[in-house]
Amino acid sequence: MDIEQFRRAGHEAIDRICEYYYTLQDRPVTARVEPGYLRRALPSEAPQTGENFDLITQDYEKYIMPGLTLWHHPSFFAYFPTGSTFEAVLGDLYSGSVPNPGFNWSASPASTELETVVMDWAAKMLGLDSSFRNCANVGGGVIQTTASEAALVAVVAARSRYTKQHPDVSSEKLLIYITTQTHSLGKKAGLVLGLNVRALEVTVEDNFALRGDTLRRALEDDCAAGLHPFILIGTVGTTSSGAVDCLGEIGLVLEDYPFIWLHVDAAWAGIAMVCPEYRDVCALGDINKYGDSFCTNFHKWGLVNFDCSGFWVRDRASLIDALDVTPEFLRTKHGDAGTVIDYRNWHFGLGRKFRSLKLWFVLRSFGVEGFQRYIRETVKLGNMFASLIRESTEFALVTPPSLALTVFRLEPRASPPVPLAKLNELNRVFYARVSARSDIAFTQTDLSGTFCVRMAVGATRTSEDHVKHAYEILCLEGKAALEEWQCATGEVQ
Repeated sequence: MDIEQFRRAGHEAIDRICEYYYTLQDRPVTARVEPGYLRRALPSEAPQTGENFDLITQDYEKYIMPGLTLWHHPSFFAYFPTGSTFEAVLGDLYSGSVPNPGFNWSASPASTELETVVMDWAAKMLGLDSSFRNCANVGGGVIQTTASEAALVAVVAARSRYTKQHPDVSSEKLLIYITTQTHSLGKKAGLVLGLNVRALEVTVEDNFALRGDTLRRALEDDCAAGLHPFILIGTVGTTSSGAVDCLGEIGLVLEDYPFIWLHVDAAWAGIAMVCPEYRDVCALGDINKYGDSFCTNFHKWGLVNFDCSGFWVRDRASLIDALDVTPEFLRTKHGDAGTVIDYRNWHFGLGRKFRSLKLWFVLRSFGVEGFQRYIRETVKLGNMFASLIRESTEFALVTPPSLALTVFRLEPRASPPVPLAKLNELNRVFYARVSARSDIAFTQTDLSGTFCVRMAVGATRTSEDHVKHAYEILCLEGKAALEEWQCATGEVQ
């Protein structure tokens, strides 16, 4: 493909993408294909000679599009908010046109320097303490691929710091603290690093938030048993329920254990801190006072397409000391002098994408006020849905709504009340019906033995009409599920 061929193909691609967005609302939300469909449709090996690009794009429409779940569809309410924008798509296009690996400053100065700037912009926008900014030359921010990678990096840095302070402690005695509601990233970090993980119990009475007393008891027990907790992964906005750990209580406890690193995972909810009214909800003051590292994903609620995960540390030296590997061929004058940031020492990979470009495009295009409008609108829609659930005689909230997340279940009024085990059976039938539909998407979860359904608002094109329509579908499927369950179990309401 030469430059002019690329120009024509590029124009056609933009036209196809625009047509796709014009018809987005009329498309199925979820993919309606069976496992293995693509292998059966495509040849068993790559072509011997190159094919016409028009044929390739036709096959994209024919084979790939039907297998995509449309996370940015206005009726997609599953998993977490996904607010991708055209500005981010164009940022990806521009960054892809200059495929620089960006492993150090010299590899492409603009990619490093832009990242240092936009991560400081974002830190200020979210209200993070000045110690988390790159310009302070003490801490700083870096773009990771995902919150899982950010947590893994935090664990590695925390382990390195702890073992330097406690050189006689064996790795078998080290312990990662998470909670029973922490994302799977906590357990996965333990698996990857071969470290023990303890999940501290959180309860429905505390809205599934970790309390200081629970942490203190665990520390006393584990330290008495000869174990060495070295990091706690706290959460602002758990995946299942949107819980926010009691970071103020946790921080007070950790003052007695200053060698323990506090990493705050705010993967989906942290972007809400762009709005001053949600900063207390997200425990910003406690993050700034006690947190050693903080993460939130712009590719969730931050108007940027995947992947773009913001990660900030209060002390960059702990991070770099843990990850700095500099063979002779990577040495540079500026790196040796310490006058630049070499981001390869802030994460696991050597090469890295120019992700800061799309974040820069979005931050400049929307501005702080644009981010605030978007967050406030999606929270408003989430509250609207929660109100419909509260007013219903067939549904009930399982936890208090958390920003744009609502956790609920089908709960028909009955006397005596339906036992939990039977309600779980009923809701599994209900969710099976809802998840079989292609025009809407929700996800399920289990909270201390209670099976329930999650509704997360976040697509930029979602409106009140989409939320109302979603509720109407839930009412329809709820009635059908109740009838199906009654027929299957012989229950009579």
